[in-house]
This record gives sequence, structure tokens and C-alpha cells, in this order.
Amino acid sequence: MKLICIGRNYTEHIAELQNEKPTEPVIFIKPDTAILLKKQPFFIPDFSDDVHHEVEVLVKINRVGKHIDKKFAHKYYNEIGLGIDFTARDLQSQLKAKGLPWEKAKSFDGAAVIGEWIPKNELPEVNNITFSLKKNENIVQNGNTSHMLWKIDEIIEYVSKYFTLKIGDIIFTGTPAGVSKVCANDKLKGFIENKEMFSITVK
Repeated sequence: MKLICIGRNYTEHIAELQNEKPTEPVIFIKPDTAILLKKQPFFIPDFSDDVHHEVEVLVKINRVGKHIDKKFAHKYYNEIGLGIDFTARDLQSQLKAKGLPWEKAKSFDGAAVIGEWIPKNELPEVNNITFSLKKNENIVQNGNTSHMLWKIDEIIEYVSKYFTLKIGDIIFTGTPAGVSKVCANDKLKGFIENKEMFSITVK
């Protein structure tokens, strides 16, 4: 099982981090050890003073596929979820400045929150899903999949050129604007269409 993450997939988030708009999807991978265990708090790692939340719509792959055409991509998932890609922003900035990979900033233990799953047939069209993140009961991120630069089926087509997708693989589809630092005792709750998908405490 692997976690395949798409970076820079929402224009306003690209702007807030002053990144260059990509011409193709930005991909990185988290190991399964990055998954935050259910009902466990998120512990801020001691190597970072600036960990950011990035709420993202998730897609769970339900069959093996390689070189998947976009028109068939919808057959490779039937559940939609919500999660957080925690990012040690200070460490990421240091690595990027040296032209080094981001893994230490993105893939550390606990850096991937995976919430509940909803059958996609119980949701609006997958390219029009509203989702949000509350921090201490205040909405800090609010997005809609219609604003993705690359939509879910396009992501599956692109990713499967490089990696064989296997049953249980999860795709993090990118985060909208509003990312910010988390602090001890913060309460984070994620929602799809007003349905709570996860609730975690920061330690």
C-alpha cells in the first residue's frame, strides 16, 4: 500500500506559497508508516517548529491498474475520503533551497491523516465536491474539487504512467489555500459536504 500525493493542484494554494504553477502534476509518495493511527493525536515532531495542515480529498484505489486511460479511470475507485497532508514547512523550505527531495518534510511518522470513506455514488459529481477544515471550530480551509488543476480521473491517468496502482493505494489530490501552522492543543476537524470525516488533536 502506498500514499500517492499531488502537490500544487489548486491555484490559490500555489500563490500563497509563492510557488511556480506546474505544467504537469507534482507527485510525491508517503510510506504507510506516515499514516496517523485511528483515534491517536498528532504529535508535532521535534525537528520542526512550523508544521502546516493541508486538508485534501482522498481517493482509494479498488483494482490493479497501469497506463489507465482517463475515460476508464472512474472504474478504479468507488470511495472518496478526506485527510491531512502534514508538512514540516521549515524543513521543506530548507530542502527545496538545496534542490533536495521533500520526503523528510512530508513523509515522517504521523504525517498522513486518513479519515472516513464515503461511497462516491452518495456524493455529488466527483468534480464538484465541497470540503473544509476547521481548526478550533473556525474554518481555515475551504475547497471544491472543481477548482483542481488536474481532476481525479486525470490524476489517475497520469500517476498510472509511472506507478502501478494497487488495491488499497490512496491518492491525496492536493490542498486548497489556507494552510497554516498547527500548535499543541489545536483541534482539527475535516468535512465533506458538511459530514465530519475526521477529528484529531494536536500534541
